[in-house]
Amino acid sequence: MPAGGKRPRYITPEGFRRIREEYDELFGVERPKLVEVISWAAGNGDRSENGDYIYGRKKLREIDRRIAYLSRVMKDAKVVDPSKAEKRDEVRFGATITLVDEDDRQRRVTIVGDDEAEAGEGRIGWSAPMARAFIGAKVGDERSVRLPAGERFYEVAEIVYPSPD
Repeated sequence: MPAGGKRPRYITPEGFRRIREEYDELFGVERPKLVEVISWAAGNGDRSENGDYIYGRKKLREIDRRIAYLSRVMKDAKVVDPSKAEKRDEVRFGATITLVDEDDRQRRVTIVGDDEAEAGEGRIGWSAPMARAFIGAKVGDERSVRLPAGERFYEVAEIVYPSPD
């Protein structure tokens, strides 16, 4: 880990773009609309029983927390472009790998930054146990992964990186 004990916040260019878009939407569109609703609701009298006002303030706190989080991510991000990977024959950050388990079921995952991980969409964070198990692996390598359902064995069937533009 670098000085200060903070783990690097690696992110792909695509992940950074998605985070930037969410930040811009929340800060430039959602938050101003909500502030307008809260101002309108505040003008309707007693705030203690004003549902629009109470809900609006709660929602505003949630948006502000998310904006602060996204801002920190962007500030600390180290964008790594996997299309510029030099060693394309082994699993590294940004690789999309096809794995085959002991039952011959295939699973395709892309190793991305922790802040852009979305397991349901096949994006796993680089510090997740599954990603760590495969970093450095080559096609044909078999690795065991300890999952909540128990230990599973996977073989690397394919490694793909985005094409350089």
